[in-house]
Amino acid sequence: MIDFAFLADTMLKLLGALPTTLTLFFSSLVLGLLLSLGVVAMRVSRWWFLSMPARFYIMLFRGTPLLIQMFLIYYGLGQFPAIRDSFLWVVLKSPYGCAVVSLAMCTAGYTAEIIRGGLQSVPHGQIEAGQAVGMNPWTLLWRVIAPVTLRQALPAYSTEAILLVKSTALASLVTVWDVTGVAQQIIQRTYRTMEVFICAALIYLVLNFLVVRAVAWIEHRLSPHLRERPQGVPTKPVPEATPHS
Repeated sequence: MIDFAFLADTMLKLLGALPTTLTLFFSSLVLGLLLSLGVVAMRVSRWWFLSMPARFYIMLFRGTPLLIQMFLIYYGLGQFPAIRDSFLWVVLKSPYGCAVVSLAMCTAGYTAEIIRGGLQSVPHGQIEAGQAVGMNPWTLLWRVIAPVTLRQALPAYSTEAILLVKSTALASLVTVWDVTGVAQQIIQRTYRTMEVFICAALIYLVLNFLVVRAVAWIEHRLSPHLRERPQGVPTKPVPEATPHS
């Protein structure tokens, strides 16, 4: 028999931890996006002393497991007196801060490559056209390069955002009591693994659905030329050619 009372009580407890999961997600998403802009700017630079560190950063954080990165930041950095005496310790002394930093640094590596792919998809003819009409580099970036890059990168970035939502579950391993952390606490008390994890999975499923719909709405707004014509809207008739008299 399904214990609906237990499921309802579990869902309420997990929803109580939802703000922690959401703040983890949005904090690491924004921080990772800002960091990725700097990384991709270095990555596409002509100067090797800028591009090589960016390449190494991307290789490091894409090539190692996020769990190991989180453990190294949480357990490792605090062992250095230079870190404990610096301004970074304000963030790194708490499990929540370590989780946000590790999530942001990891997603920045993936996001930088997504943005670089979007940059490479900008038609060179559009850049030349902007230069021909007298656009300065900043205007060209804002009016031509950035919109095309954003449209091309959004589908892949939505996948990265979904992966980031699911990656927040790892924060429970460094004692951040998000949805997954509270679920583990409930299981330790009740030993009812199936019901608890089903409730947690439903919460993550809804979150990811909302992320997908939000990105799809942004993509729709940025691509008016790709929208389908609504049914029932007549097309403009083509005038018939009149014979010459």
